[in-house]
Amino acid sequence: MLKKPLLSGALALLLATPAFAEIKIEDAYARSASPMAKSGAAFLVISNEGGTADRLLGARSEIAARTELHTHLSGDGGVMRMVHVEEGFELPADGTITMQRGGKHVMLMGLTEPMEHGATVTLTLTFEQAGDLVVEVPVDLERQDHGATMKGDQGS
Repeated sequence: MLKKPLLSGALALLLATPAFAEIKIEDAYARSASPMAKSGAAFLVISNEGGTADRLLGARSEIAARTELHTHLSGDGGVMRMVHVEEGFELPADGTITMQRGGKHVMLMGLTEPMEHGATVTLTLTFEQAGDLVVEVPVDLERQDHGATMKGDQGS
């Protein structure tokens, strides 16, 4: 007798649970001003290929004492300044976040080891819906571009 209400309850819970976002990472790289710098940054394109919006809430890495989501804003006199974005970045359903130099990025502060060209940095990205996603990001100290701009970037 207990099986039928239990199965009905489990089915109702399953149907009420939102579908998780399907997150894809592309064009990832990290860099610092030099291998011995005390800070660095990671840049990547995050795509949500699912039908549910999500939010990038934060990031962490064992290579840094602090890891934060940052962006650049125009300040007094048009001078760009970097700011910590505590609320994270919206990731629309079927949309992207382009994290690039001069814009949104993952800031790595208080580096605990050198960022050497060709090495990799392990980043854990935390999403509101998708949870934690571990990404191996190559260190590229030679890359000079300002990141990839993907068609359909939501600019969040």
